[in-house]
Amino acid sequence: MPRKEEIGGRRRAPKGHFVVYVGDEMKRFVVPTSYLHNPIFQRLLDKAAEEYGYDNQNGIILPCDESTFKSLISFLRNH
Repeated sequence: MPRKEEIGGRRRAPKGHFVVYVGDEMKRFVVPTSYLHNPIFQRLLDKAAEEYGYDNQNGIILPCDESTFKSLISFLRNH
């Protein structure tokens, strides 16, 4: 029987978080929903929508490399 946090073979993010995929290898990151209020993160989501559209069945794919995203996450954690 699948674990409660898995649906259709995919792991679900914990409450208050969501999943994004980044980089050529589509690395999975679980980030807090509070990041949605940050203007920098909003711009990245807008760019993702322009590049990939809103109905992407593969989840939220962000158009940046992994090291850039890690730097952004580090910045957001500290502010």
